[in-house]
Amino acid sequence: MKKIKNIHFVGIKGVGMTPLAIIAKEAGFAVTGCDTQDSFITDEPLKKAGINPLVGFDKSHVVNADLVITTGANGGFDNPENLEAKNLDIPILTQGEAIAKFQSGEFFGKKYEGISIAGTHGKTTTTAMIAVVLKANKLDPSFAVGTGMIPFLDSDGHFGKGKYFVAEADEYATEPKYDKTPKMLLQKPNIGVITNIEYDHPDVYASLEDLKRAFLKFAEGISKDGVLITNIDNENVRELLRFYKGNVITYGFSKTAEFVLTRVNIEQDKTFFWIERNDVSLGEFSINVSGEHNALNALAAIISCTELGLPIEQIKKGLLSFKGTKRRMEYIKTTYQGALVFDDYAHHPTEIRKTLETLRKTYPSKKIVCIFQPHTYSRTKSLFEQFKSSFTDVTELILTKIYSSKRETPDPLVSSEILAQQISTTKNGVIYTENLEDVVKYVVSKAYGREYIIITMGAGDVYKILEEIN
Repeated sequence: MKKIKNIHFVGIKGVGMTPLAIIAKEAGFAVTGCDTQDSFITDEPLKKAGINPLVGFDKSHVVNADLVITTGANGGFDNPENLEAKNLDIPILTQGEAIAKFQSGEFFGKKYEGISIAGTHGKTTTTAMIAVVLKANKLDPSFAVGTGMIPFLDSDGHFGKGKYFVAEADEYATEPKYDKTPKMLLQKPNIGVITNIEYDHPDVYASLEDLKRAFLKFAEGISKDGVLITNIDNENVRELLRFYKGNVITYGFSKTAEFVLTRVNIEQDKTFFWIERNDVSLGEFSINVSGEHNALNALAAIISCTELGLPIEQIKKGLLSFKGTKRRMEYIKTTYQGALVFDDYAHHPTEIRKTLETLRKTYPSKKIVCIFQPHTYSRTKSLFEQFKSSFTDVTELILTKIYSSKRETPDPLVSSEILAQQISTTKNGVIYTENLEDVVKYVVSKAYGREYIIITMGAGDVYKILEEIN
């Protein structure tokens, strides 16, 4: 590692790659990177860090690199820059391998106490919450959060002087074509969090059983003197705990949990909740985001921080600095006609349902217009029946064409149009509009007023239309 001075990031705008690039630059490495010309939610933190990505992929980009870090997207190992790096005997790390080496401290010649957050839903928010609490308590953690700019943290990645490294632990494949090892298995944290387990990524996992086995392996990778913190409300988590032999702290609404959420109140953009630990009240907590699911995320963060020795009152104060993250029920603006506009990354049926339930509870008198862009043919097909029942809380649903991964080929047996037809058999106000440009025209023509909420949803590029909805 002492020989490495220049690091090149292939696909640097990816939400998993940008934090690593920022960490590497802050650690003193010379950083270059490249990506497509498209705008990304990571553009802002990269610009703030003084990193200007090259446009496109060309083998000339790697000639001065001592190390290449690459994403599974943009062709993965078959990307021309990775092929050239291999030809020049320049070492290559995947994003998953790099974050594991960063978190262990091996890359920087130091030792970190790692905190890794895994789970089908809630990883990003929980990771950001922990990092915010630690920063608010002047512990200067290192962190890697898979999103754009995070208020209070002022970035999505940071090389801290403290002893903690907080990172998401992604269940997706290390390199989808050549190495399907789940990225989370490469991390060996002191504290591991599993927020929940639900079937997803059918292009990597043949079944729910495969996915559950992967999460069990993640738990088994936690250091022997460490602890697994997990949500016992989730049936698949409960099954995992039957086989896991390590130290466990459970949380949830269930009375059998060690940390119990006894009550949750939602008031506009705030959530108030009360916690008991082994029947002893820890009092009232509050966060500046809405939703029962966010109260659960906050509880995972609270437990993680108590395990680090932080007093409850300092954790409470630290949580107040958390203001949400990009694309997680993010308030964008109010239109000229008075409609509130939000954006959310939800692309799994459960995430969609929970986010819309939260909007409904937060704004009970308003009508909700949801613009949903399904993400990948494989997910849409595999979870089709669940998607059909995810939009009960909306007044109008606008479906646009599936945002396809470059790693998959279109599947003629599934489409957003078919999904719209199926949902419309039991629900009014469902339309299919193939192109985002036509979605904008439709929304503008409707001139939704102050009695409406407009929310874009999906893991693709649907959020980009928000600039044109005024």
